Parts: sequence; C-alpha cells; structure tokens
Amino acid sequence: MLAADSNVRSCPVPFAPIAESIPPNVFAVTDRKVAKAVASGADVIDLAKGNPDAYPAEFIRAVAKKAVDDPANARYTPFDGKPAFLEAAAEWYRNVHGVELDWPTQLFAVEGAVDGLAGLYAILIDRGDAVAFVDPYYPSYHCMAVMHGAEEILLPALADHGFLPDLDAVTADTWDRVKMLVLNYPNNPTGAQASLEFLRRAVELAREHRFVIVHDYAYTGLGVGGPDAQQHSILEIPGAFDVAVEVCSLSKMYAMAGWRAGFVAGNEAVVSRLKLYHYQMGSMITGSIQDAGIAALLSDQSCVAELAERYAARRRIVAEGLREAGLDVFDSAGGIYVWAHVPRDGGWNGERLADHLLDHAAVAVLPGTCFGHVGADYIRLSLLKSEPELAEAVRRIQIALR
Repeated sequence: MLAADSNVRSCPVPFAPIAESIPPNVFAVTDRKVAKAVASGADVIDLAKGNPDAYPAEFIRAVAKKAVDDPANARYTPFDGKPAFLEAAAEWYRNVHGVELDWPTQLFAVEGAVDGLAGLYAILIDRGDAVAFVDPYYPSYHCMAVMHGAEEILLPALADHGFLPDLDAVTADTWDRVKMLVLNYPNNPTGAQASLEFLRRAVELAREHRFVIVHDYAYTGLGVGGPDAQQHSILEIPGAFDVAVEVCSLSKMYAMAGWRAGFVAGNEAVVSRLKLYHYQMGSMITGSIQDAGIAALLSDQSCVAELAERYAARRRIVAEGLREAGLDVFDSAGGIYVWAHVPRDGGWNGERLADHLLDHAAVAVLPGTCFGHVGADYIRLSLLKSEPELAEAVRRIQIALR
C-alpha cells in the first residue's frame, strides 16, 4: 500500500480500490538508497537500472529527425497505429520468425511493453481471477495483479531447470483456475530463454484448459551465438494464435527506450478488444517515432546484432569478475542483465549483499527479492554502463567481498 505523506493535502473523497491497492515501486527504494549514497559523496556505479545507455542507430535517428518536419506527424495518428508501422511489424515477424500476421486484425501499436501489458490486464482480469506467472518475475506482473484484485499463482523457476518453471508440476485443477499466464523470455531478471518445446507445452496447456498466454517479448534479438541462440516467438508454435498474444517493444533491441514504441500481436479477439479499450483509455505512439520504428523494423537487423555483441562483451567482464569473487553466475545467452547467486558462505542473502555493495563498494545492484520469492539469494546487475565502468564495478565488488 502507498504510505501516507503528512505534507500532502488530503483528498476530499475516498480513492477507488485500485488506487488504494497500488504496491510500492521496488525500484524506487533502490533509487532512494543510491541518491542518499551519492549525496554523501559516494562515487556510485549504478548497475541497478535497466535503462539502456545505447543510442538508436544513425539511420533510425535520421528518419526520426526528418519525420518531425512532416506536418502530418503533428496531427493525431490513426487509432490502431500507422498502417505502415503495423505492416513493418508484420514484415519483421515474417523475416525474423517466419510468422505470418494479418496486420489489420492481429497487430496493434502501443507505447512500449508496459502500455500493452496494462491494457491486457484491464481487458482480461477481473477481481478474483487467477493470473499465473513465473517467479522470478518482472515486478509489474505482480503489481498489476494486485491492483486488479487477482489471485496470483507463482510458478517457481529454479537454477537446476535453467530458470524455467516445470509446467507439468502444476495440477490440472490449478490450470483450470488460470485465466491468464504471463511469460517473459528472454527473461528479466534471469536472462533465461525458453525452448520451442517449452513454448509448445504452454500452448498445449492453454488450449486444453482455456486460458490466455501473454508473452512479454521485450528483450527479443539480444541473444548471441548465432540464430539458434535467439529466443523464439511464441507465435511460431502451431495453435498459438488460438490462445496467445505477444507484447513486443522497440526499447531494447533498437535502443529506443525513451521513444516509447511497441506492438501487440496474436489472437484476433484479444487484439480487437485491446484496441477498443485503448481507444478510450490510451494514446498512440507519436507519428515521427512510428516512422523511425518502421525504418528499424524493415532494416537488416544488423544494428540489433551489434547491440547484442556489445552486451555479450560486457556480460563476460561482469560474469568472470563475479565468479572470481565467489558468486555463481547464471549462463545467459543474451539480454542486458547478469543474475548471480550470493556467496554460499558468510550468511549473505540478496538484500544484505546489495546493501553491503552499495555501502562498501559504491556499486548499486538490485536484490533478487525485487523479483519475487525465488530470487531471495540472488542479485541482478545491469550491463548498461561502459566496459571500463563495469570492470571498475567488478574490481570494487571483489575487494568488498574479500
């Protein structure tokens, strides 16, 4: 629940239940700790944030600059997104994943992944409905479930299963209660990727037990090691269009985080109802940003591969250094984070280690408790600093743990 602030003038009426149930933002807690350390004079290297430090490729920026001068882009854009943007998203699916989409009915533009996720929760979840998602999880899944009064069914993803949940360990009675299953691969925070077999089983269960799968595909394209290292789209699975939608973001794969652009693809009925909701409750991506997104989606994707290699080089620096410091690091094929188990001796857990590193190494990381229960003995470090800064952060961590 939100804490009351004695300096804030009271509201003359009671807030709605959804407003009264807003959980605290777990990232804001770390931000306050970092700000306090900086104010005290600490030279903090902040590896807690997931805010990309990269810049969109020059050809994307050039299109955006030209598009700002197009008078049409000062007007309201079409309710569903520009047809050319949706067509480009369909072409991206065809070229990258071999998936055919009918863009007028199976695609919808949104201002980033969270915008799409919030709309999907709104149209699918009522009070008392059951939402299943994997633990560790991106905190918004939990917060949206709480705000909608949903029952949360957590699917533990453990290290010995590559941080994938055992879907067959869930009873049929439990699956029958589920209305929506949220998946997120490549995963935040762990970096785990899901095989076609895993996705195929999820689709089978959704068809059998009649629930919707929402796949948060925010980190697509950032795998390394060839095509086989890339995460598959759930829409590649036969029958997925009957039960699934995928939420894609341009933020990470094109370094367009602040530009707020993405799309939702998949089941026609869900996409159609999301459009109706969004017509009343949301706004559309700025026209010039959609034009830039078109250029990005229709490109040869080499700019995405370059980002993936940059993050891979950074991951090696951090992972190798943390292992030297006595931490177990999950071997991720991609993404922008490192997921590490705290030292197994010394009485550490994720929260104690995160506080220790901020106080004694001036390095900010997130404790795994920000992402649920399974991560209690883990920390997450972002790769969104330069290689020299990451090397310095690792050096400080090694000293602090000696």
